[in-house]
Amino acid sequence: MDEIKKILVPIDFSDYSKSALRYAVNITKVFNAHVYLVYVIEPMIYPADFSMGQIAVPNADLDVSKRAEEELDKLAKDEFPLNIVVDIVVRTGRPFAEIIQVAAELDIDLIIIATHGHTGVEHLLFGSTAEKVVRKAPCPVLSLREPIKGFKFNE
Repeated sequence: MDEIKKILVPIDFSDYSKSALRYAVNITKVFNAHVYLVYVIEPMIYPADFSMGQIAVPNADLDVSKRAEEELDKLAKDEFPLNIVVDIVVRTGRPFAEIIQVAAELDIDLIIIATHGHTGVEHLLFGSTAEKVVRKAPCPVLSLREPIKGFKFNE
């Protein structure tokens, strides 16, 4: 098995993704891996009219991006030990596509992603970012669903 040197952890600030982040902390300690936390801003799209189709409206992306960076920095400082290198990536677009693109660009060795566990109609309506990442990622993906069996968090 190749050594795991770079780990990508997508964060959407849900409790699920924060649990996956805590799991990733322990894995990065074992491998002394470089961690990349990624947050994807989904652009708001409004139908304009039938002649123009849908258009994306800038929704203060700079403010959202700055706030996301601040929150990711805080998570990195609060959760990871000082000897682990953590970089922050904020992108705009469709979450699964941006996660896959970041993984390819940074030559990531492992993606650790939370799945919200939607089923039935909820799954049909929203789809699953984690499922799409698993199917299309350029590297192995560890998807975590609550509760994480056999894993205890150090509170």
